[in-house]
Amino acid sequence: MNPSNRTALVFGGTSGIGLSVSARLAALGAHVVAISRNPERARDQLPSEVGLKACDTRNAEDVEAVFKAHAPVDILVNTATGGERPFGPFAEMDMDAFKGSFDKLWGYANTVRFGLPHLSEAASIVLATGAPAERSLTGQAAFGSVGAAIQAFVLRIAREVAPKRINVVSPGLIDTPMFGPDPALRKQATQPVVDRFLIKRMGTSDEVAQAIEFLILNEYVTGTTINVDGGWLLS
Repeated sequence: MNPSNRTALVFGGTSGIGLSVSARLAALGAHVVAISRNPERARDQLPSEVGLKACDTRNAEDVEAVFKAHAPVDILVNTATGGERPFGPFAEMDMDAFKGSFDKLWGYANTVRFGLPHLSEAASIVLATGAPAERSLTGQAAFGSVGAAIQAFVLRIAREVAPKRINVVSPGLIDTPMFGPDPALRKQATQPVVDRFLIKRMGTSDEVAQAIEFLILNEYVTGTTINVDGGWLLS
């Protein structure tokens, strides 16, 4: 797929990995709409031609309205976190928080379900999970369970949505504002975990965005997960 002049909706597209995806697709000539609950925070971080739209992926009516407004859509990327991300021992976990972590799954399901009627025949869908979906560290039961559910969801519907393609990118520990606004403090807080991996640094949003770009451009890939994790799964 050549993204030039294609319409791309990037949910979660105004921060972290999604922000990098929005910028890369715009540089390739796509008509990009970056979508989040607070899109104005990215106004000075994205090219002026990138559209900004407010939407909560958990609200099915709002999601459907976004697709109707921009149809036909050729590229759908969702990196939105959706809701809570509780960490800690499962035996001590607040179960409302555990349940809330699955808002990410519901948000992804909404964008695929209500996006499908408005996607072009050769559209590409990319969702983002995380390395704990396949190998969780202690305290990551909620995050890992949600990610595993998303990967299972993609495998189960890839045949249904064909010839549209749907794939997953699974990042490891990525240097984004999710871990706090100060880059130095983020590095200090995550270094003990990073030291366990084969590549002993955090990844960058753009490194993950490169993988998402590959999944969009390569028309012979569907139902696949690409790991961008610095060797997380091998450590």
